[in-house]
Amino acid sequence: MRRYGKHTDEDDIRVRPNRRGTRPRTHQRPKHEDAAEGMVLTVDRGRITCLVEGRTITAMKARELGRKGVVVGDRVAVVGDLSGAKDTLARVVRVEKRSSVLRRTADDNDPYERVVVANADQLAIVTALADPEPRPRLIDRCLVAAYDAGLDPLLVLTKSDLAPAEPLLEKYTPLGVRHVVSSRDDLADGEAAERVRASLYGRITVLVGHSGVGKTTLVNALVPEEQQRTTGHVNAVTGRGRHTTTSALALPLPHEGGWVIDTPGVRSFGLHHVDPSRVIGAFPDLEPGTAGCPRACSHDEPDCALDQWVADGHADPQRLYSLRRLLATREQHEGD
Repeated sequence: MRRYGKHTDEDDIRVRPNRRGTRPRTHQRPKHEDAAEGMVLTVDRGRITCLVEGRTITAMKARELGRKGVVVGDRVAVVGDLSGAKDTLARVVRVEKRSSVLRRTADDNDPYERVVVANADQLAIVTALADPEPRPRLIDRCLVAAYDAGLDPLLVLTKSDLAPAEPLLEKYTPLGVRHVVSSRDDLADGEAAERVRASLYGRITVLVGHSGVGKTTLVNALVPEEQQRTTGHVNAVTGRGRHTTTSALALPLPHEGGWVIDTPGVRSFGLHHVDPSRVIGAFPDLEPGTAGCPRACSHDEPDCALDQWVADGHADPQRLYSLRRLLATREQHEGD
């Protein structure tokens, strides 16, 4: 008969057997030195599509990665079934160090930044000249994000058959931003696609733009249909006159000419995460003039040393105006 209360001893205590064995736990993780190298092409609901040794495989994030995210453009180490056969699944066990990270927030009041893509070196801002009308505020915000991430910006202006490009380009001439102009007829006959492709050759380029600007039409012209089909799956809803991409997708340009990463259409581009001191780095002609600025200078206040720097002839006044216009986008909503 079991005894309870103050008369119990260790013989009366029920001990649950250790079902996990007696081997001590360790914090050491396997190094996976035999893992294959891959590039992330798209991420959709936990499924990661990678290009590994010329094959497209599906993988999941390994538990040992913890909360570390995996995004399009990441260079990763992959183990498991790498055959690419149907219903097979590999594991991403390591994310290599990123050379660049393009980030955005949902809006300027959102403290949580989201990584759009990794390891890109160019940001192509796709804007229609009409239908829909250009949104200079969104362009400025994308430029700030590009400068913050260390990406080279490129303006891709579409639908020039509906409106001239010059009025919009005048705003960006002082910034020295490269640009390509195309019409719908040019894209149809391939002429514009070749001009755009020449600006993308040998680079990893992210395409950003709001819905309706012709971004998907441009991607279809740049990347042959059979190449899209063999590289990855576009998670999209397509209907008459609309194409909504719901996840970013990396596609190779023909003849090993680089990569384009198509992204979903954006309504806004929050810049809560951007440090203004990093934006000035994209203006090498103005940056030396900030040496005399007061601490934490916004570069748009009475004591800013850049005014005297420009007045002394060290830089073009239009460059300072452009810098301040871009920095102001962090404090203003796009509809202002």
